[in-house]
Amino acid sequence: MTEATRRERLRAETEREIRQAARALLVESGRDAVTLRAIARKLGITAPALYRYYDSHDALLRQLCDDICADMAAALYADLAADTSGQVGCQVRAVCHAFRRWALAHPQEFALVFASPRDPLGADQFGSVFLQLAGRLIASNLVANHADDDVPEILHEDLARFQQVLMDAVSVHGVVVEDSVLNLGKIYHVVQSWVRLYGHVALEVFGRFPFTVSNPEPMFDSMLDQMLTDIGFQDAPDSALH
Repeated sequence: MTEATRRERLRAETEREIRQAARALLVESGRDAVTLRAIARKLGITAPALYRYYDSHDALLRQLCDDICADMAAALYADLAADTSGQVGCQVRAVCHAFRRWALAHPQEFALVFASPRDPLGADQFGSVFLQLAGRLIASNLVANHADDDVPEILHEDLARFQQVLMDAVSVHGVVVEDSVLNLGKIYHVVQSWVRLYGHVALEVFGRFPFTVSNPEPMFDSMLDQMLTDIGFQDAPDSALH
């Protein structure tokens, strides 16, 4: 191993230790506790020394978000791999349930990632997994057509830009969707579904339901049923949906 390679390895290990310390503080006490001074104290170094590894506090938080998203994606793909039905509807459900479980088990990480400004849907890890499945659902014969007339005209321009984002996101996973298949109507329903899914999970994680719910899971399942219906999941065997 050359001296340069050894230095690179040591630097990478130190950067990882810094992020691990930051994440421990996040889990223990929330985002406000993740300060450079607290991280340095946890590692036994000076706060200014951290700037040799990260340009700013924000840069460190962005990298921490990427680490968290990678861990979340691994959990989602594990649940996806465990589904052996071969049915897209079942796979959508598996990923959505995995997302909810992960968020409830990691409230501070969820808050950091999903309350921070991020790139458009599809650039983050959860968006990538969800859109992969949504794209496969759209490309299948199980999805009904949605007319562009169903979409408020004021949203046409934004959704047209997002069309390419969605196509790129699903193409990474080998799903090819033609422009004629992925019209604005379908994009509109996919985006609405993501918003509803995230909204339900966020309200549950932050304890912000407008009324007391002793067991939110049946409400979550009902939302998934309606979400798949609204996307246009046509008649299929019951085993494909549950």
